[in-house]
Amino acid sequence: MDSELSNEARLRVEYRAIESLTPYAGHARKHPKGQIRKIATSQRQFGWTNPILIGPDGMVLCGHGRLEAAKLNGDSTVPVIALEHLSEADRRAYIIADNRIAEEAQWSKATLRRELSGLAELGYDLEMTGFGSLEIDTVLSMDDEGVDEDPVEVPDDEAAPVSRIGDLWEIGEHRLLVGDARDPDAYIRLMGGEQAELIVTDPPYGCVIENNVSGSGKVKHGNFVMGAGETSLPEFASGLLKPAFERIAENATPGAIAFVFIDWRGAPYLHAVAEGIFHETKNLIVWAKTNGGQGAFYRSAHELVYAFKVSSGRHINNFGLSGRYRTNVWSYAGANTFRKGRMEDLADHPTVKPRKMIADAILDCSTHGGIVLDPFLGAGTTLAAAQVTGRRGRGVELDPKYADVSLRRLAKAVGCDPTLDGMTFDEVAKDRFGSKVL
Repeated sequence: MDSELSNEARLRVEYRAIESLTPYAGHARKHPKGQIRKIATSQRQFGWTNPILIGPDGMVLCGHGRLEAAKLNGDSTVPVIALEHLSEADRRAYIIADNRIAEEAQWSKATLRRELSGLAELGYDLEMTGFGSLEIDTVLSMDDEGVDEDPVEVPDDEAAPVSRIGDLWEIGEHRLLVGDARDPDAYIRLMGGEQAELIVTDPPYGCVIENNVSGSGKVKHGNFVMGAGETSLPEFASGLLKPAFERIAENATPGAIAFVFIDWRGAPYLHAVAEGIFHETKNLIVWAKTNGGQGAFYRSAHELVYAFKVSSGRHINNFGLSGRYRTNVWSYAGANTFRKGRMEDLADHPTVKPRKMIADAILDCSTHGGIVLDPFLGAGTTLAAAQVTGRRGRGVELDPKYADVSLRRLAKAVGCDPTLDGMTFDEVAKDRFGSKVL
């Protein structure tokens, strides 16, 4: 024991020039470039916390990755500990043992999730932990079956909505602007100079909703405030989609993906407009529902989802990582499927999308903490999905009634009240109508 303590007492940290160190030629552990970049980032963030271990001759025993990262960072000297008490055979064996023994450590998934969640609440960049965005998503993911099934109080169609055109609501990390998806000024206020990594949106298709979408006749809807069949499809494309797509292009990061829902009638017109604005069409996805909707000449059991690359640049693609197997056929139940809560879904919004489907799309093509934009927010599914995936949602909704529906849903999902200029939803309602609404 005294001998061991004596050896430890001789350990000391010193700084040596990088060129004086020689990597061990027989080092069997390989460091991919991506890992070296992560180590370099960690060194810049936290400083040196683990010196390089070397032999008496300057041969690197442990810390080959740290040495390469230091070179990447432009360092001229690095902290080292010279292990002078080991024989040559011991040094060669220790190089292997240091790497092999570390491989047997395991993560406590529950503890890791708790720690990452705590850092996320502090606003910390979780990728500084060394985990990639999709790995973080996997750790923080939860079984979200049925979350959207909680009944949402449906506002009285005869009652005036609390929200008004021009309102910019904040709730948690999310924002909702009540305004026109075509208006450049709306995005200046909504985005605050930031850009969206991903766009997920469901523009009104130009079809009449009234008497065409319902829950077996039990829930009746009026039409959307625009785009609900009052114009021809070509006019719908040029007057609504074109300016909205131009706003998307102005407010998206280079290479951002836009998922745009459309029915078969409007698909040719939407695609023609998008081709003149977006960089390329990446794919055409089919949302395969489990039940047909209204209609006489074949009930429609699918919707189309265009995947556009908004501009040139590297796009985010999480397919195939951490076991994510994805195809261009998305199979999710529609709101008209007989399941718990489907009447509440239809009551909220006549073309409501499953939150899990939107959450999966968000996980496919964005990073944790990134911004997801929906210019046609409707009942707020995109922002609700952004909440459960750890993204920041930004939404535009022209109809104040549906803005209220979105805010109510988000209040439950986020666990806090929406605010407008520092006033809660209830306080705004009292100020405008003298009554509590939420």
